[in-house]
Amino acid sequence: MVTARVSCSLYAPSAAGGAARRRRIISAEKKALPVQKIPGDCGARIIGPVRDRLDFFYFQGREDFFRSRIRQHGSTVLRLNMPPGPPIAADPAVVAIFDGAAFPVLFDNSKVDKKDLFTGTYAPSVDLTGGYRVLSYLDPSEPNHALIKSFLFYLMGSASGAIIPEFSSSFGAAFDVLEAEIAEQGRADFGEASDEAAFRFLCRAVLRKDPAEGRLGSEGPGLVGKWVLFQLAPLLTLGLPYLLEDVLLHSLRLPPALIRADYRRLYDFFSTATAPALSEAERMGISKEEACHNVIFALCFNAFGGFKILFPTMMKWLARAGIGVHTRLAEEVRAAVRAHGGQVTMRALEEMTLVKSAVYETLRIEPPVPFQYGRARRDLVIESHDAAYQVRSGEMLFGYQPFATRDPRIFERAEEFIVDRFVGDGEKLLRYVVWSNGPETENPTPDNKQCAGKNFVVLVARLLLAEIFLRYDSFEAETRSSPLGNAIYLTSLKKATF
Repeated sequence: MVTARVSCSLYAPSAAGGAARRRRIISAEKKALPVQKIPGDCGARIIGPVRDRLDFFYFQGREDFFRSRIRQHGSTVLRLNMPPGPPIAADPAVVAIFDGAAFPVLFDNSKVDKKDLFTGTYAPSVDLTGGYRVLSYLDPSEPNHALIKSFLFYLMGSASGAIIPEFSSSFGAAFDVLEAEIAEQGRADFGEASDEAAFRFLCRAVLRKDPAEGRLGSEGPGLVGKWVLFQLAPLLTLGLPYLLEDVLLHSLRLPPALIRADYRRLYDFFSTATAPALSEAERMGISKEEACHNVIFALCFNAFGGFKILFPTMMKWLARAGIGVHTRLAEEVRAAVRAHGGQVTMRALEEMTLVKSAVYETLRIEPPVPFQYGRARRDLVIESHDAAYQVRSGEMLFGYQPFATRDPRIFERAEEFIVDRFVGDGEKLLRYVVWSNGPETENPTPDNKQCAGKNFVVLVARLLLAEIFLRYDSFEAETRSSPLGNAIYLTSLKKATF
């Protein structure tokens, strides 16, 4: 049997092979690959999934869990169990993909079905979303998919003129608070200030309502956080004693009734704030109630939840990059803004190529959504760099995106944050940046599963960097891991001097 060997840098920091070799691999004509049996063993029906779950969360940790199995089988395509497993998910067996060559199969709607796979091998109760299966859980083949996605495009399009001013207002106020906290205490929690600013920005830009002026007050981010926990608890670890946590989070579903009153507060705010848009949804053929639950999910789970992970992650990598990178970013931002009348405009942002590259590099090296799933619609063959594998109709495919976007056979120095990786000729590599459930070189449509807010997310991330480097020459931060990404504590914000 032919065995596909993997580069050591998928499970160790050092990269293998040179840039010329990578270019040959990327540009070479497609050759016939040997078809081999998918390696790996999911074990006994109950014992195997529980063993893998404990390894994944506690005994090895996520990345070591994957790397150990890649080493064991000498392959970047293999079989394993993905949490949570039984009793929450009766069938946790997946065909796992860990390289950038095979990963695109997960975006091919002709080959994979995405119905109820947003969170993987289990789906949260629809009681958490008003009794509706919202857009993220719909497959493009379902009639409501195109309708709801078109409605969300309409909603975001109506906010285009408010995005830049509302972002500047919300995050400008947040950085004023962070400066004061650093002056008083020597450090400031970036995540808390960012969450409050992001929620306020989304409501004011998209809904034209300030949540602080309504019944939500300042509680919006907290309410959203609890609601998201009830949906993602089977995939999280909160630092409790592992046997207790495994029972409470990974073996039992948190009862939706415990969060019903909090979700109702969100629904009441959004149903009032989106009243004009809901009338448009009704005209398009979507009930106002279903449209409202989708707006809540899109803005609170997808957008706010994404910013909650992406913004601290970007701060982590830029803090590590140091003052040299900060100076280059500050020079670019200030030059572009001066050239456009001292204002941050869309044209000014388009001239900030290093800023855009920094955002893409963050999305590459630590994508906010690490997992992708799809169920094979039919028998098909998937191809990694060195071998092909037969997948049967109905089998679940799973992709771990950070390994695909740190594939050393595609990206040189793949484990390093290189701020200008996507400047100039580097833009050709954007097709391998796939954080949005599709390549960065493609765009979401009503008929695909690419994130409806893909371009919005990239724009807002660029606005954050523009805001930072207009105000500051450099910053320093302490970082640690958190259940949903990274916790960032700013220790220094050095005000602009040029």
